[in-house]
Amino acid sequence: MEGKTISLSFLFLSLFAIYVSSTSLQYQTLLLHSLPLTQLQSLDFDAQLLSGDGSDLDPDNTLSLQLHHVDLVSPSSFNATPHALFKLRLQRDAYRAKAISNLAAANATVGRRAGKPHAGGRDFSSSVVSGLSQGSGEYFTRIGVGTPPKYVYMVLDTGSDVVWIQCSPCKKCYTQSDPVFDPSKSSSFLGVACGSPLCRRLDSASCNRKKCLYQVSYGDGSFTVGDFSTETLSFRGTRVNNVALGCGHDNEGLFVGAAGLLGLGRGRLSFPTQAGRRFGRKFSYCLVDRSASSRPSYLVFGESAVSRTAVFTPLVNNPKLDTFFYVELTGISVGGARVPAIRPSLFKLDAAGDGGVIVDSGTSVTRLTRPAYVALRDAFRMGARDLKRAPDFSLFDTCFDLSGKTEVKVPTVVMHFRGADVSLPASNYLIPVDSDGTFCFAFAGTMSGLSIIGNIQQQGFRVVFDLAGSRLGFAPRGCA
Repeated sequence: MEGKTISLSFLFLSLFAIYVSSTSLQYQTLLLHSLPLTQLQSLDFDAQLLSGDGSDLDPDNTLSLQLHHVDLVSPSSFNATPHALFKLRLQRDAYRAKAISNLAAANATVGRRAGKPHAGGRDFSSSVVSGLSQGSGEYFTRIGVGTPPKYVYMVLDTGSDVVWIQCSPCKKCYTQSDPVFDPSKSSSFLGVACGSPLCRRLDSASCNRKKCLYQVSYGDGSFTVGDFSTETLSFRGTRVNNVALGCGHDNEGLFVGAAGLLGLGRGRLSFPTQAGRRFGRKFSYCLVDRSASSRPSYLVFGESAVSRTAVFTPLVNNPKLDTFFYVELTGISVGGARVPAIRPSLFKLDAAGDGGVIVDSGTSVTRLTRPAYVALRDAFRMGARDLKRAPDFSLFDTCFDLSGKTEVKVPTVVMHFRGADVSLPASNYLIPVDSDGTFCFAFAGTMSGLSIIGNIQQQGFRVVFDLAGSRLGFAPRGCA
């Protein structure tokens, strides 16, 4: 079987080579920006975002905040080079992608790093920042918790449902950039009663003195345990009351910097599901590359989240997994030519809930099933054969030495979804990995049947999650 697969791959590559030899490939210009020699800065958040009164609402009653590039810096990160931080980011990314794939294959409901939880109004938005300076590929959102609101950073994650935050008193808490939330100082904090309908939404609820307890365990061994409760969340001038969240007193593992997590998945305990009536079950974000852009990122909830320039693909339902945003990927083009070996069957979601393709804000590098990745990589190598190769870097096996250059021509890459063709900017697939001019092709293969569209490939797009319309959209140049 393995020999047959290799023969078929060789055949398809040969067909692509014939096409390349008889046709002019399409190229685009990549302006080269290596990782900066220093990219760490201390926590410094715009005070205006902490005290908004809603005066920034636009005429259609939408509240929108910019997503600022403020890196969360841990003491261990100050002496780390950009090269080392990026390598750490890829290592953490690998943990997450592997855990998501493993639990997806087991038909489990997953969260961040594949975590499993156990026991009408106006539009609004929140601030999101990059975790790059700590070697994290995740993005952080600034949210007020409690009454009066205490503003903290929380991980923004479309691959997770449960909202949770570290709480005092701590049995064991990791280091975060903001003071740990004290529920006793909030007038809106309310514990959830054991046996209540809300408590029963947890997969496996437990009780302590009639209080509902939660536990979220992640595939990398990280976990959070504490009281299941309801609390008010503030998004600038907009307050959302009675949000179910975990108040974690024991939080251990590979958590970095943020106070907790804002679950934006499709499950019944996610924030979009809980606040769906408030914003019509629509939200969007635009994530920019902190290392190469001064433009702001942002997160928007409500009707204004839907961009008029977006191309949409239908969301695919997986009855075995209600957390993830599944889409149908039908193929990929390189240099204007469809890669023959990348067939729709490689991304098929089967009746058992295995396989498929998800869009995830918390995974950095796009993972494709191994046969699809090999075909894509080989097609790109062929189109970029005039570029000087460099040694592999971490999980990247296609790297180039572009030192001394200010720009290069690279083959175009287009991802074909059902009903939507998404043409990637060159900076979304050939990225710097050091300060010396080394750039790598930012895709990776996976032995899992599940493919993941990561946030590097999403950068610069406004990604629209229209749950009411059961569709997901991409608006190019959406961060302007």
